Amino acid sequence: MAGVPTLILFLCTVKDVLPSNSRWKPTWPSYKVPVILPQSTLNLDKPQFDAETKLEVVSSCGLECHKRSPLPTYEEVKDYLSYETLYANGSLVETEVGIYVISRGSDGSQSRSRTKRQIYGYDSRFSIFGKDFLLNYPFSTSVKLSTGCTGTLVAEKHVLTAAHCIHDGKSYVKGAQKLRVGFLKPKVKHGNKGANITSSTMPEKMKFQWIRVKRTHVPKGWIKGNANDIGMDYDYALLELKKPHKRKFMKIGVSPPARQLPGGRIHFSGYDNDRPGNLVYRFCDVKDETFDLLYQQCDAQPGASGSGVYVRMWKRQHQKWERKIIGIFSGHQWVDMNGTPQDFNVAVRITPLKYAQICYWIKGNYLDCRDG
Repeated sequence: MAGVPTLILFLCTVKDVLPSNSRWKPTWPSYKVPVILPQSTLNLDKPQFDAETKLEVVSSCGLECHKRSPLPTYEEVKDYLSYETLYANGSLVETEVGIYVISRGSDGSQSRSRTKRQIYGYDSRFSIFGKDFLLNYPFSTSVKLSTGCTGTLVAEKHVLTAAHCIHDGKSYVKGAQKLRVGFLKPKVKHGNKGANITSSTMPEKMKFQWIRVKRTHVPKGWIKGNANDIGMDYDYALLELKKPHKRKFMKIGVSPPARQLPGGRIHFSGYDNDRPGNLVYRFCDVKDETFDLLYQQCDAQPGASGSGVYVRMWKRQHQKWERKIIGIFSGHQWVDMNGTPQDFNVAVRITPLKYAQICYWIKGNYLDCRDG
């Protein structure tokens, strides 16, 4: 297959970034996004739903390990981006995909253990209290999965999360068939008794309202790769709800290089399990990156997995500031930094290929997914 190495290099690494004339403003780049389309489907046996939920992922393949990995072939990339769709009735369908590059003018190891994972020095997380914050954008886009993870609203009926929250790489987790998504809302007060003596400084109590999931999409790169070095690269999944959530959502975008991020920082909010019932926000610098992963030391605990990693940049076409999800918080890795092992939290980057796939899952039409 002539030209395949060049094609794969383009799909995985080369981005059509238009120069910014906005001088000081960090501006969303424009990208050439490939097209990913279904080619064939296969009905699979119903899963057993016998796996235990993993609230975090640990990988011993660190930064240099990923950088040493050879570029995948065209067939391998197609295999990784093929996906399984799990429906609420337990039926399972595998979809094989094709990858196309269309011009813009066209219509057409050993893991280490530690006691306090993912906290680095002083705990810099912020618990978000009060409905005035929790119910307002961008915090209102963070939702809780019934399996214990976090997700982010990315469309009227869609939630982006980590694949390991519903599938352990070998089997679907016990709660995946009856998966629900929880939205924080104020508790309804019955009557006005005691309302006049409630302190305004006390945070209002919140509760979760749950919506069932209609279907989930998980890339084969996670299912086939979880036992080897490429698994974490594909640790993402998309959930479709049974009904619209009626909240403002955050769009996905192709992850810019770390050097182009405002201040070199990323942000995300999640339901860390050491602060039950609280939404926890944090931000931190990106320390390094590969084509598929962002390495950082944002403080986090299990339960934050699946949080949408976002940044706020200037959208030149619309002449306004816009936040977009550029990655999914996954887990942590040990990285050899000049001979000294360091522990990093890892986020899966939304590359042009992943953007094309996730956007197609949401929109169902590649023409709506041409610009990342």
